[in-house]
Formats: sequence, C-alpha cells, structure tokens
Amino acid sequence: MSNQTSLIQPEQIEQTILLIRGQRVMLDRDLAALYGVTTGNLNEALQRNAERFPRDFMFQLTADEAEALRFQFGSLKRGQHFKYLPQVFTQEGVARLSSVLRSPRAVQVNIAIMRVFVRLRGTLALHKELAHKLAELERKIEGHDTSIRTLFDAIRELAAPPATPRREIGYHVKEASLPYRVKKK
Repeated sequence: MSNQTSLIQPEQIEQTILLIRGQRVMLDRDLAALYGVTTGNLNEALQRNAERFPRDFMFQLTADEAEALRFQFGSLKRGQHFKYLPQVFTQEGVARLSSVLRSPRAVQVNIAIMRVFVRLRGTLALHKELAHKLAELERKIEGHDTSIRTLFDAIRELAAPPATPRREIGYHVKEASLPYRVKKK
C-alpha cells in the first residue's frame, strides 16, 4: 500500500458513511476527497460510465435530503455547501467505482472502504443478534412477571393477620389459680 493511502484511517471512512433512505451510503464529495480527485472529475467519470451505475448502486439526493444533511453537518465553512444536489453511492456503487477510477490510489482506497463496509455489516449483525436475544429475554420475563406477582400476593395473604381473632385452642394455666405457693426459707 502506498504512503498516501496508508494515511486514510478506517475511522475516517466510517465518519463519511451515512444512512439515507434506509441504506448506508457515501457522498460523492467524500469519495472524491478519499480518492484524491475533485467532485467534478468524479461526476464526469460517472457520466461517461452511467450504464455501470444502476439506481440501486447510486442515486441523487432530493433537495429536502440535501437540506437536511446541510443542517446535520452544522454551520458550513466556505466551499462546503452543495452547489449541486449530491450523488450518493451504496456499497455496491463504491465497489463499482473501482472499474471507473483506475489509479493505484483509487484501488487502495476502494479496498479500504470495502473493509469498513464489511466491518460495519458485521457490527450490525452482532447488534441485531443482541437485540433479538434481548427481545426473547423480555418475552420470557413478561410471563414470569405475572407469576411472580401472583406468588407475592399469595405470600402477603399468608403473612397477613386474620381478619377475625381466632379462638384459642388447648389448656392454658393461669398463675393466680395455683393451689399452693412455695415459701422461701
């Protein structure tokens, strides 16, 4: 791997992956920056190879989506606003970019991006598995909840004093009725 691409950290790539329309995507400007080309050059290469990018590989944001992104990024610095509605690329679209951009840097950056997407997918699968186990545990506990409540109600009922006093049963000796008393010497 060259020195230029080794400077790109997976965390840097992760920060550029967004969730739009229920898909993990990357903006054209972020990809262009990673590949070391201008956004205009990237989009020109895409226009020359439009047949390689179906709608499920790449799509253009609507004005509302672009505006929402603008507010999500916070205050913009000079040159960070959207002059044109951005293109976004799914994982498949990013993979397809390697056939359009053939520089050694583009190949290495593309490999790094694919590794990040794979790692994110693994993390997401782990979270889904944990969420499923948690839901299963909640379902089990929900049934136990009523059983435990019934058990506590029964214990309270047994521990509570009776509503009416019970008649004493058995022989009881009263101290005053003893026939004799022992005298001390």
